Amino acid sequence: MIGRKLTVTILDIGFGGEGVARVDDFVVFVPFVLTGEEVEIEITEAKKRFGRARLLQILKPSPHRVAPPCPYFGDCGGCQYQHIDYPTQLEVKRKQIVDLFQRIGGFPEAVIEPMIPCPQIYGYRNRIMVRSQWDKFKQGLNIGFLRNDNRLVVDVEECKIAEPGVNDQLREVRAKPPPKGGIKVVLRLLPSDWIVPADSFFQNNFHLLDQLVATAREFLQASGNRRLLDIYCGVGFFSLELADLVDSYLGVELDQRAIRGARENAKQRGRENGEFWHGEAEAMLPELVSRAPPATTTVLLDPPRRGCPAQSLAVLEQFGAKQILYVSCHPATLARDLKLLCEKGTYRLARVRPLDMFPQTQHAECVAELRRIEP
Repeated sequence: MIGRKLTVTILDIGFGGEGVARVDDFVVFVPFVLTGEEVEIEITEAKKRFGRARLLQILKPSPHRVAPPCPYFGDCGGCQYQHIDYPTQLEVKRKQIVDLFQRIGGFPEAVIEPMIPCPQIYGYRNRIMVRSQWDKFKQGLNIGFLRNDNRLVVDVEECKIAEPGVNDQLREVRAKPPPKGGIKVVLRLLPSDWIVPADSFFQNNFHLLDQLVATAREFLQASGNRRLLDIYCGVGFFSLELADLVDSYLGVELDQRAIRGARENAKQRGRENGEFWHGEAEAMLPELVSRAPPATTTVLLDPPRRGCPAQSLAVLEQFGAKQILYVSCHPATLARDLKLLCEKGTYRLARVRPLDMFPQTQHAECVAELRRIEP
């Protein structure tokens, strides 16, 4: 099967960005295609029921196909959708989220709102990580990103989705390269109005932050709650953007430097109606919830991509806050965690608002709202 050339029609685009085709009962995943296209492919990997292929030729292109502006697209693994016009990217991502929520969580399509577009679809990322790797053929370093199909590094002079200032930093690294291969270099622009330690988390797209904040504020206001528990609070971004809507807030974060930043950010903004605790959220959660009245409390979760541990979700489900807001950049783990919170009948999923914080890529940010079901 490997090496076999086939002509197939793309039936869908799955989560992760690959197109889906079928040859009888055999499923083939193909990158850089669109639904409805007829393409020629070559099988590169074959399992019992599915395989992967590389795109050889587009025989019947989609009307939504566009020319990628990046010369590295197709080799570099950073972007998956530069060949798709932007309105279609939004539709593709929403459908993927709908499919994941239905398949993993059993949630209906109606709870997934339309995708909020980004006003800046290139030049938006304020943080990238480049790698150095020795290229024995050119006898020099490649500095850039991993390829989409292996662990080799693509030598990149400019990243089209990175902020101009980040590309300036990339040019500086290339002018004074690392001493050897195997070194990762983080290039980053920090927000001008927040204290963010060098290694602490902050959203990678400044251009859609106002919509992310507006969503969280809208959802919190709709609950009428006056107490906020901000789990995985980082430098206090959500706590401080929402502090004027509540009587008190409490944020917890493992990154000690981020907590120091959060406290300084609170002082700068005059948000003195709350506090920030340093510690592991999972270990501290029982004490956190013991201090809050569930009937008037909103819990805000913004965990890493891997989501929340099952034991933490069990604590939250038993606590029974009136509202849980869950912010996630990984719809699959989000759907999994929401299912755990809802399966005992304590909560219902009221709505999910997806925001395109990562144009040209497979990724999307979601804000989900859970409401406690009153007995």
